[in-house]
Amino acid sequence: MHFEVLAEDRSGSIALDIVLTEILGANGTAHTWRMHAYKGIGRIPGDLQRAPDPARRLLLDQLPRLLRGYGRSLRRETECVVVVVDLDDRDCMTFKRELLDALDACDPRPRTLFRIAIEESEAWLLGDREAVTAAYPTPRSRFSTATCRTASAAPGRCSRMPCTRADRHD
Repeated sequence: MHFEVLAEDRSGSIALDIVLTEILGANGTAHTWRMHAYKGIGRIPGDLQRAPDPARRLLLDQLPRLLRGYGRSLRRETECVVVVVDLDDRDCMTFKRELLDALDACDPRPRTLFRIAIEESEAWLLGDREAVTAAYPTPRSRFSTATCRTASAAPGRCSRMPCTRADRHD
């Protein structure tokens, strides 16, 4: 499978590259991916058919155009778009609906996964308690009650869950 990964910023794309390598193995072995980092999140335009300003490298400003292009060019059976964004101060369900509306406006629709990080996406890396404890051995108890909050694009799935090493593989 090939993944086109859209991240809202450079630090998020670096973190995602590390996570994908851990989950899928080295890029180019069983799976391939191409990381696309933007200069911020922006907002989904009200007119999904409007041509965005190409100078604005904000992910959501460009998303409708990008999804239309991927819909025309990717092979649905073997290629997928993955959009990873932070929730920031948005309402989770409203934001998820806006993302899905942008996808629904595409014909043909590319195979797409939306992943919304409730906390900053780089905070996902803190879900590996063993790695955090190895890097910062004291005080160990500060990490025992850590939680990760994530949202998937499935209806009603904005949730809070305990962080464990296994969370990296969801």
